[in-house]
Amino acid sequence: MLPELAAAAIVVGLSAYLVLGGADFGAGFWDLTAGGARRGARVRGMIKIAMGPVWEANHVWLIFVLVVFWTAFPVAFGSVTSTLYVPLFAAAVGIIFRGAAFALRGEAATIAEARALGAAFALSSVLVPFFLGAAVGGIASGRVPVGNASGDALTSWWNATSVIVGALTVAAGAHLAAVFLAADSVRAGQPDLVRTFRTRALGSGLAAGALAIAGLLVVREDARSLFDGLTSGGGLALVLASGLAGLVTLGLEWRNRFELARYTAAVAVGSIVAGWAIAQRPDLLPGELTLDQAAASDATLVVLLISVAVGMLVLLPSLRYLFRLVLRGDLDTEFHPLTAGDDRTQA
Repeated sequence: MLPELAAAAIVVGLSAYLVLGGADFGAGFWDLTAGGARRGARVRGMIKIAMGPVWEANHVWLIFVLVVFWTAFPVAFGSVTSTLYVPLFAAAVGIIFRGAAFALRGEAATIAEARALGAAFALSSVLVPFFLGAAVGGIASGRVPVGNASGDALTSWWNATSVIVGALTVAAGAHLAAVFLAADSVRAGQPDLVRTFRTRALGSGLAAGALAIAGLLVVREDARSLFDGLTSGGGLALVLASGLAGLVTLGLEWRNRFELARYTAAVAVGSIVAGWAIAQRPDLLPGELTLDQAAASDATLVVLLISVAVGMLVLLPSLRYLFRLVLRGDLDTEFHPLTAGDDRTQA
């Protein structure tokens, strides 16, 4: 029971990071594809306003997942991080560069510097979720053996399952971001941006759905045990729940009901993460290590779970209050298009 509770905490944290952090990364995707300095200025201005109050807070879930994984399942953590060091290191570097670029691009001394920082932010926003998704694909497809760097440094994450999971992670983040940004545009009274992000939300939602279906076909050929878990029992139920939530989200987007679509989109993403966990149960590293084999001592798990419970008593109300202020518009700044070298949205 204790290992299962620790694993459940990881699944909850990973779902929260994929939804909240994923939406931040997705905003960077729309920054990258917004167009030139003049054509993309209004999109980038809304992205700046929407991300400003929350982008740092959202990364707390990544730290949470890493700490719980390391403490509760140390052998598996060491195996994963040493075999998948390439995508994990690339993601870590990307997160650093992305945060620095987002914070500093409005302080650039020249147009060239501002453009370079903007490019670093946008490109990192695409590469980071891809690499993180590729690492998950390597774990899920059973390419991480037990031991220090025992798996192949390249094929463990550059394979059919990892590539499709990485692409799906990027698409899901882009869809979440479009939904969130459409809702923020409604609140900011920018009808042209509502239409812009509505179109992006519908398009990215269809793309994410197509990738999810393609992913099942890829997994069927590349990781059959994972496919079997996703198409039977609890795994199938969660896959169907995700698909239904995705369809409801598209319907809400079509009707311009973006506030409610925030939550159904989050359910769609969270259901996929939970489905993956159920699909490979009882294994933590498929074909290599079960949850019980990987777990730390009962004493360690008890202390960890108590610490998590106490920490949530502080963290969750704090985040709830932050998001409540954001959704009410209390932290909004005046909207201005954002061009190279312009940071007026901070005014």
